[in-house]
Amino acid sequence: MRAAVLVPLYVDDDGDVRVVLTKRPDHMATHAGDVVFPGGTIDDDDRDPVHTATREAWEEVGIPEDAVEVIGGLEPISPRNPDMLIVPVVALVQRPDELTLQASEVEVVIEPRLIDLLDESQWRREDFHGHKLWYYEFSEGTLWGATAFMVRELLDYLR
Repeated sequence: MRAAVLVPLYVDDDGDVRVVLTKRPDHMATHAGDVVFPGGTIDDDDRDPVHTATREAWEEVGIPEDAVEVIGGLEPISPRNPDMLIVPVVALVQRPDELTLQASEVEVVIEPRLIDLLDESQWRREDFHGHKLWYYEFSEGTLWGATAFMVRELLDYLR
């Protein structure tokens, strides 16, 4: 099974680059309460992973597809489910003034500045079932697992 996520980056009014993350509701069947990028399973009628990622960002947080400029991608990654492959699509977006959240899939949007994510003192690394994983705490939830891995890869490119 394959999925795609959008890694939406935008410049805020202060000139800071921010990334859009979402926190999934606790009632979700998979990845409940996780901090993730907008995204989902690649449907049969999706043209490619870019189409999936932009469609899902529109459905989940209201970023219009025509406001997305794809600038690259990150390495595809397998999350906790080894049968799943996630394709991260990195894009500059024109963030709408108001995001429209799909309540069934998004509890809250988290929009950290990249400069804050680059601060290594805010990250911690812990053992999870024999694997060392990265964690970053937001007041709304914890970034960890596959999404934290993707964020760290993005930060490595920026460094």
